[in-house]
Amino acid sequence: MSLLPLFPLDLVLLPGSLLPLHIFEPRYREMTAECIAEKKPFGIVRSKDENTVDIGCTAEILTVAKQYPDGRSDIVTRGGRRFEILQLNQERPFLQAEVFFLEDEPDAATPTEMRRARSLYTDLMTLAGAKADLDPATAREQMSFQLVSSLPIDLDFKQSLLTMRSEQQRLRAVISYFESILPSIKRQVQAQHKAGGNGHVM
Repeated sequence: MSLLPLFPLDLVLLPGSLLPLHIFEPRYREMTAECIAEKKPFGIVRSKDENTVDIGCTAEILTVAKQYPDGRSDIVTRGGRRFEILQLNQERPFLQAEVFFLEDEPDAATPTEMRRARSLYTDLMTLAGAKADLDPATAREQMSFQLVSSLPIDLDFKQSLLTMRSEQQRLRAVISYFESILPSIKRQVQAQHKAGGNGHVM
């Protein structure tokens, strides 16, 4: 079984999401150079309380945006496939793991659920003063991931989405989460308007 190189970070990468990274540690310079040369992904897993979680997402290196003279680099990655760690391997300077790739069950969200999720997302983005820009092609298959990836929301919730095995289950969770945070965000915006403040909503 081939091993997947791992990059533990204090974030959650979701399938289809773009993630720029600044690579500076020697072990991760070695890892990314190997991945670029062999055209293979690495895995990003959330590092929490000095431990790594069991479920992560592969990161495909799309481009090397900048290469520094001292060996550091700026790369742009995109989330790929979800995986579960079966066995960690510490034979290299960076972590590797035997992994099992997760596939969805064939439970599609209903049109009503998709419209509701889009509507709530648009409301949130409007409150944040941002454009609600959804890719229609991605939205059909993994709307839940796309809706959440662009928002600075709770990492525990993002991580929970990675573990869910159907789009319907994920989208229902997203709808419930959006409905729970919208009232407080609206109150923040109203308070800022009354105070004449220019603070960020989220």
